[in-house]
Amino acid sequence: MYLTDALQRIRQRLVENRARPETLALVDSVLATAQRAGGDQAQVRSLLELVRRLMRTPQANSNIVIYDDLAVLEEQLVQKAAQAAAARAQEEERPLPKPKKYYRQLKERERRNPEES
Repeated sequence: MYLTDALQRIRQRLVENRARPETLALVDSVLATAQRAGGDQAQVRSLLELVRRLMRTPQANSNIVIYDDLAVLEEQLVQKAAQAAAARAQEEERPLPKPKKYYRQLKERERRNPEES
């Protein structure tokens, strides 16, 4: 995901969470810097990583209101990631049906050795 797209998503989520204007101003300033510096080409691994980086900015460290808004968003992203991981794990643990070849081989073994089965 591109940096500018990720910052826009973060801003949208902050608006949905009714974040304070100071927090939105921080994200807007980082977004403006990213757009000038070629952030449309820079890649970001996840929104969670970007939110944690925003939490380490001097503005967030000096203003508890900004830090709190970002901490709420971080918690939401962590919960969403945990739910996605649980859904993936559940999907992977689902038993898969055996292929026809398995049943053919089983039937063939039973024909060859009827006393063992």
